[in-house]
Amino acid sequence: MSIAFTFPGQGSQAVGMGKDLADAFAEARAVFDEVDEALGQKLSDIMWAGTPEELTLTANAQPALMAVSLAAMRAAEARGLDLASGVAYVAGHSLGEYSALAAAGTLSIGDAARLLRIRGTAMQQAVPVGEGAMAALLGLDYAEAAAVAEEAAQGEVCQAANDNAPGQVVVSGHKGAVERAIEIAKGRGARRAVLLPVSAPFHCALMQPAAEAMAAAFETVTFNAPAVPLVANVLAGPTSDPDEIRRRLVEQVTGTVRWRESIEWMASAGVDTAYEIGTGKVLTGMVKRIAKDMTGVAVNSPDDIAALLERLA
Repeated sequence: MSIAFTFPGQGSQAVGMGKDLADAFAEARAVFDEVDEALGQKLSDIMWAGTPEELTLTANAQPALMAVSLAAMRAAEARGLDLASGVAYVAGHSLGEYSALAAAGTLSIGDAARLLRIRGTAMQQAVPVGEGAMAALLGLDYAEAAAVAEEAAQGEVCQAANDNAPGQVVVSGHKGAVERAIEIAKGRGARRAVLLPVSAPFHCALMQPAAEAMAAAFETVTFNAPAVPLVANVLAGPTSDPDEIRRRLVEQVTGTVRWRESIEWMASAGVDTAYEIGTGKVLTGMVKRIAKDMTGVAVNSPDDIAALLERLA
């Protein structure tokens, strides 16, 4: 059996995240300093002393979540963690894919921060505020939710954006279409169907301008082969090819985050434990719902890092 490292996406952010890591580990502090320098902004001040509203802005939340994940990684590596020998796969939920790639050495921390700032800004600007929406459809499987989205579109964009776990699918698109999807889903037996408090309709065709912005940004960045394979969001399978990783990251902006299938694939490949590196326990909770033989463990604090290192010793 083997382990995987997973990295959280937007929604896991909280003011104060990573401060205990920075206080405990010089290597963690160095990551936050590196991200601040790469962005030309004290993002760490927003993370630790800002408002929830400021931190939740997409252009801040995305690099901030990556920074916490990489702070935990660098602290663990300084104390003996060797990713290549101890971990079978890395994967990240949406923006967490960038964290996974920085952890695996495909991207530098500075490049990951700059790319996520571009990504967050481009995603926010792709659709005027109020024109798009996302909704969680709970109690429907992916095929059912995709059929609901297709029926709701009616000439607009509405598609399954996140296949998070059994019975937990998010749809994204034009606001009117997403509102229609909520009503259709209720009629199809959804346990709950609600709009999500997001600032843009992520992972749907309306994000095409952001996909183009990322394709252009990637041309200026070096992608190395990862130390361990990435289980990519849009593939729900592994890749180690830098050119393919670049292509898949572009596709990911408008494509479905196939998280349920990604966890199922890792379970079928022998992964018995998925460590969620960074902040929060969202992915850890999903593991329990997706793969009954896989354990999810959140690695958020200095004590969590110590327990991880003990497991891998």
